[in-house]
Amino acid sequence: PLPPAVRNFTLNVTITNLPFTEDMATPNSRRFKSTEKVMSYYVDPLLQRSSIGPAYIGCKVMAFRPKKNRDDTGVDAMCSCRDEPSGPKFNRETIYHELSNMTNGITKLGHFSLNSQSLYIDG
Repeated sequence: PLPPAVRNFTLNVTITNLPFTEDMATPNSRRFKSTEKVMSYYVDPLLQRSSIGPAYIGCKVMAFRPKKNRDDTGVDAMCSCRDEPSGPKFNRETIYHELSNMTNGITKLGHFSLNSQSLYIDG
């Protein structure tokens, strides 16, 4: 049998209590790496508890972007899950609603505050 296909999807959110700094734009910088680690710490458990949980592989932050005069930071991540015939099916609307519920209406991600209109999932 063929191994299950991998489905990639994007996850974007804006953090309102994390001011953007130039070193966050450089993927090899200490600031990028430490912020990426913190994002994984908060995002991975949410997706593991979602409907795709058993098939969830992980997310990788692709970029941090300045938002609203650099007071906020946009997060762009590429996430992956296995697309197994008998496993949970990826549905971006379902995932959006699950993440919305798990982040208190898209307002909290751990100690971070989120722009409630910023969650975007595409896949």
